[in-house]
Amino acid sequence: MRILAIDIGGSGLKAAVLDEQGTMLVDRVRVETPHPCWPDRMVEMLEELVTPLAPFDRVAVGFPGVVRDGVILTAPNLGTEEFRGCNLQMALEKRLGKPVRVLNDADLQGLAAIEGKGVEMVITLGTGMGSALFLNGHLAPHLELAHHPFRKGETYDEQLGNAALKRHGHKKWNRRVRKAIDLLRVLTNFDHLYIGGGNGEEIDFDLESNITIVPNEDGLRGGIWLWRERPVLKEAPRQSARSKARSQSAEES
Repeated sequence: MRILAIDIGGSGLKAAVLDEQGTMLVDRVRVETPHPCWPDRMVEMLEELVTPLAPFDRVAVGFPGVVRDGVILTAPNLGTEEFRGCNLQMALEKRLGKPVRVLNDADLQGLAAIEGKGVEMVITLGTGMGSALFLNGHLAPHLELAHHPFRKGETYDEQLGNAALKRHGHKKWNRRVRKAIDLLRVLTNFDHLYIGGGNGEEIDFDLESNITIVPNEDGLRGGIWLWRERPVLKEAPRQSARSKARSQSAEES
């Protein structure tokens, strides 16, 4: 089974073909997300982007907003009014001629990142902030935590998104990320937190042993897990290169 994985982001549309183990069979392709972005135009661009990647058997799509049964309910960084009610799953099935499943992008990245043990949380730091929550490998109903109040009358999305990083600088943004982690720990009592997204590697403070930075490519690799019928208990937790270096430094000291 070859899975075409698509990651729709506020700044880029990415795609790759995966085998049954989640290994990329072709190099990832990417184009800029159009702004303004209309559903019909996005579907056209995705068809153009992935046609050279054929053949593939099924399609998994991560979308930055609330998705229910393939239908878009919110799209904060693309345009909720334009996308609300759009059956993206059906539209892509008609265009690509293959079965399609669409899920929130943080949920999809979480499927690749988690180990399937206990309460696991995923946050993505990119154009905005995404979140996902799992219990023993089962995905919980999606909560748009990014749009809940965080600090000074602004949401997590407004305080931790890419625009805030550029506007306020690296140091202040990192202080906010640290505070957000503390609040999310109290809120969910997670056993493990995974941090992904394009700005995950911008974190410069020491992370606790139950927090892992995961590669942005997990946003695509989660596609293979979306087509598996039941959660899979994975092996040992992974660490990013930065997390490993921190752990080794702590042991030596």
